[in-house]
Amino acid sequence: MRCCCAVISAALTPASSLSPSPRSRSRSIVELPNNSLSQSQRHYQLFSLSLCPRKRFLNNRNCDVSAQCGRAEAEELSEDDFVVVNFYRFVFIENPEAEVSRHLSFLQGLDIHGRVYLNEQGINAQYSGPSKDALLYVKWLREDDRFSDILVQISPAYNGHAFPKLKLRYKPSLVQLEGGISHLPLLDSSVRATPLAPPEWRKRLEPGNGIGAPSNEKINTNYILLDVRNGYEWDIGHFSGARRPSVDCFRSTSFGLSSTEDVASDPLANVDKEKTDILMYCTGGIRCDVYSTILRQRGFQNLYSLKGGVSHYLKTEGPAEWVGNLFVFDSRLSLPPSSYKPEAIVNAARSEQVSQCNTFSRCYVCGSQVSELRHRNCANLDCNLLFLCCIDCVKDLRGCCCVNCITAPRLRPVLPGHQRYAKWHLYRDLECKAS
Repeated sequence: MRCCCAVISAALTPASSLSPSPRSRSRSIVELPNNSLSQSQRHYQLFSLSLCPRKRFLNNRNCDVSAQCGRAEAEELSEDDFVVVNFYRFVFIENPEAEVSRHLSFLQGLDIHGRVYLNEQGINAQYSGPSKDALLYVKWLREDDRFSDILVQISPAYNGHAFPKLKLRYKPSLVQLEGGISHLPLLDSSVRATPLAPPEWRKRLEPGNGIGAPSNEKINTNYILLDVRNGYEWDIGHFSGARRPSVDCFRSTSFGLSSTEDVASDPLANVDKEKTDILMYCTGGIRCDVYSTILRQRGFQNLYSLKGGVSHYLKTEGPAEWVGNLFVFDSRLSLPPSSYKPEAIVNAARSEQVSQCNTFSRCYVCGSQVSELRHRNCANLDCNLLFLCCIDCVKDLRGCCCVNCITAPRLRPVLPGHQRYAKWHLYRDLECKAS
């Protein structure tokens, strides 16, 4: 468990800066697989591309970004406001390496940082940038018929970039799962869970409709509300009635696949696969699409997912039926519902007040309730565990997750409040022994 958390938290604390050869700001670089090698031997080569495709796009298209991105997506955004953009699409891409090159060519010179992965099954992207650049990429993407109606999630990035740099490349799996996902029929929408629009999802979860029981209490056996995320994500926010996931790495998720000894931790164990409705949700929707395909193959028939994930729900419905904040996989780590739907500020404030008196968020060290729904990394550079911690334990353990880490050879300073540690490489050669 510690290992999984350390790996995840390392990714959140710009661990990519460990690379000994930083990329130049004046040149975009992409990693592409070498087609002359076998799949298992593929390694990455570096290519730099010209600006021509974007120039042709700008010359031939109206550059009113809001017109094609949708007014709601560009609402109240100035060109220099930083945003985080998320989208994905499962669609057949005949030549993903060429598609990577085409995307990189367009992004040359734009101020965009993040992760954009493509392969034969589609695209998965999370990136940050000033809205003029971030939404221009969306507009360009939607010019392609394969992505014309792609659902785009946009949220504010108040402190500039939420990612250390741009990482655009071919990736064998758009989502990391044990055994990979390339063998799954993800391009067949009929195999995936049936998507429910946020208003419909809210109606299903409202008290009296079968699910709205308090967190961790047994719910109606005709319904299962499945949180297809990680335990640490649930810890700061979830839908009322959803059990805490038993994993801290989505890669090892095994709901509905458990052996006899794991029945107690599996909410899908011993359920009627033909009569039980499985309502699945995750942050942006992609994990539900992937995992529902596996469950379908295992015989579960009534599978439903939250269209666009929690981020789309909060943007549409506000914090109704949601408790706490939303964990996000970038430097922000935690967002309150009001970040997605400012006009629902009254309801959001009520939700946050509930969170401050919550009974589900606990300090990793002492087990007491915590009001700050935001993870921190262990000050021990070689642990880097992502955990929730009360103020007293932060002080007593000097920002570490346990007593053993206090005596570690490389300790970062204790950070107050909502501050985050700087890039990993700035501490890499730290040699300060605990006094």
